Amino acid sequence: KQWYQRRVAITAGMARGPKKHLKRLNAPKKWMLDKLSGKFAPRPSAGPHKLRESMPLLVVIRNKLKYALTYNETKKVTMSRAIKVDGKVRTDMCFPTGFMDVITIDKTGEYFRMLFDVKGRFLIHRIKKDEASYKLCGVKSLSTAAKGIPVLVTHDGRTIRYPDPLIKVHDTIKLDIESGKILDHIKFEPGNLAYITGGQNCGRIGIITHKEKHPGSFDIVHVKDSVGHTFATRLSNVFPIGKGKPAWISLPRGKGIRLSIAEERDRKLAAKAKEM
Repeated sequence: KQWYQRRVAITAGMARGPKKHLKRLNAPKKWMLDKLSGKFAPRPSAGPHKLRESMPLLVVIRNKLKYALTYNETKKVTMSRAIKVDGKVRTDMCFPTGFMDVITIDKTGEYFRMLFDVKGRFLIHRIKKDEASYKLCGVKSLSTAAKGIPVLVTHDGRTIRYPDPLIKVHDTIKLDIESGKILDHIKFEPGNLAYITGGQNCGRIGIITHKEKHPGSFDIVHVKDSVGHTFATRLSNVFPIGKGKPAWISLPRGKGIRLSIAEERDRKLAAKAKEM
């Protein structure tokens, strides 16, 4: 009897399975949710992107695109099979969308790509139909599967068999969404254009200048933007998006150039003066 009571006491304080809730104040800041619209936030389902590196479809449809006003309206939109992510219909409104994902709404003929703005927040960037047919994927690992088949794993959880032997870790591949085949690839090397996907410089775009190796620590990459500002970040935060200066995707407004506080203020004052 004592043993049973002790067991009940231990299991009473244990969590049963994965967490199913997310407090609003604990939601990623890059979602840009307000504090006072409720106690909870939608928790992304398990999927191709990590919880804190993704945004659920509910936030995209209701809070960003304003195609729904409430939770239930959003549910009706997704359950009507109106939303596609990377060419596949997604009815789960908590499905996690992440960097470079293509969101398609056939009924309105709209296409969007998930990017970051220069302040590190998620940006739903409108694109054209021909650009929505492909996406860029970062190469996370290379390995050999059963029967000696070489495989490549991308940043969005895809496993691609028999990749080009020239493709290495940290490179970027251009993937045809419909067929799932690799169209081309970008080497991670100085002189190529890169998008920063994490850290204090998240959302900035620039040319890779050089890489510093730090054995036992994090390798550091130095990047120079089109205005001439230089900054450094970890190797894992750098995502090549073009061979040389041209980008393989359309870039958001501002072209990934972060302004200083003074420059931002001057731009706002100039815009106000034009309006007057």
